[in-house]
Amino acid sequence: MSDKANRYPENVPGAFYVDTQCIDCDLCRQTAPQNFDRNQAGGYSFVKKQPVTPEEEAQCKEAKEGCPVEAIGNDGA
Repeated sequence: MSDKANRYPENVPGAFYVDTQCIDCDLCRQTAPQNFDRNQAGGYSFVKKQPVTPEEEAQCKEAKEGCPVEAIGNDGA
């Protein structure tokens, strides 16, 4: 389960975030490419943009549910 105390500093403020459990599997970036990006040097994902449309919200929720290590959190859910 994700822990907001361990969220990466690159995450933009808002409900969704990625924490230090991320294994850089690329699922979130493929599922919600408008919202997630990769830290190349660190080898992990982070939230670059919070969802603003219902479609983006659904994609971020899908990414959260599909994350194999539960590294994506949603303080709004």
